[in-house]
Amino acid sequence: MGPTNGHIETPTLERETATILQRVTEEGGGYTFARMITAAREGDARAAEVAREIAWEQLHCGPWHSVQPIWREAYSMACLHVAKHHFSTGDFSETLKTLDLGLIMGGTLLRVDLESGVDKVMGVTAMEERENGNGNINGGLLFSSVDFNEDEVTRLLPMKSLSSKFVARRSELSLEGFLREYYLLGLPVIISDSMSHWPARARWNNLEYLKRVAGGRTVPVEVGKNYLCSDWKQELITFSQFLERIQSGNTSAVPTYLAQHPLFDQIKELRKDILVPDYCYAGGGELRSINAWFGPAETVTPLHHDPHHNILAQVVGKKYVRLYAASLSEELYPHSETMLCNSSQTT
Repeated sequence: MGPTNGHIETPTLERETATILQRVTEEGGGYTFARMITAAREGDARAAEVAREIAWEQLHCGPWHSVQPIWREAYSMACLHVAKHHFSTGDFSETLKTLDLGLIMGGTLLRVDLESGVDKVMGVTAMEERENGNGNINGGLLFSSVDFNEDEVTRLLPMKSLSSKFVARRSELSLEGFLREYYLLGLPVIISDSMSHWPARARWNNLEYLKRVAGGRTVPVEVGKNYLCSDWKQELITFSQFLERIQSGNTSAVPTYLAQHPLFDQIKELRKDILVPDYCYAGGGELRSINAWFGPAETVTPLHHDPHHNILAQVVGKKYVRLYAASLSEELYPHSETMLCNSSQTT
């Protein structure tokens, strides 16, 4: 593909470059990184790649919480320079991948430039598809509409897993009722008929739609039965590749799952398809996070507890959830390791 007119504008990068380079040298010892960025600003594409590699190594030199924040900003900076080069040569696929890596792994200072770059690439590629007559992506359902067989599902559940009471189910539960009858009492509840107005209900099982708005975007996925298994790992793949793995129907393949990733911060089009329920604000505090879980059938999350309240919104498919009272925590054999202390050793 040949060069394209125009370029990715990075006003925040231009404004913050001196500050970031000063901090990365003083706080992180990144003198070589600073030299490479200086060369990249003069048009040296290889120097931009080297700068990104240096920052990438810093991001992976230890546990994520121990990474110096300035190196996240440095990684965003390098990604923007690399992306600008790819865009100038017309390699939009690599441009988008680079910008997504910056959004996923980078800091917040240059996020507006990364997002603006994504919008630019998506606009150009959409225009090219229309001009070339390639705008129609094969549609179809991601998951077939199979009737739920409660007896069959019950046979698959662990023995005695339904020996206690079921969670209450309420339709069109008022915020006041939720607060008084469940939240303040620390009781779970299933709220039905509260998501029918979400665009996601009609769109997220549509392959054509998912590929059009997110197909070329790079996302982090988990590969393995669950995060407690020794062969569990993470990969960065495009959303289209992820959908292909789900569609393959290969029961012997290792499950691939998109979990606990702020997908809606990264892909704004999908964020428009959901609405935050009023119930999320019942406690009077701020919303901690909005994450996405997306995967094939028969995926399992190990028994665990979270440090904050949860509202699970099931858009497509069905999910079995088993709950235990907080008073039983010690009887559920939590891991002794600090990183896994919120997860049970049982399966």
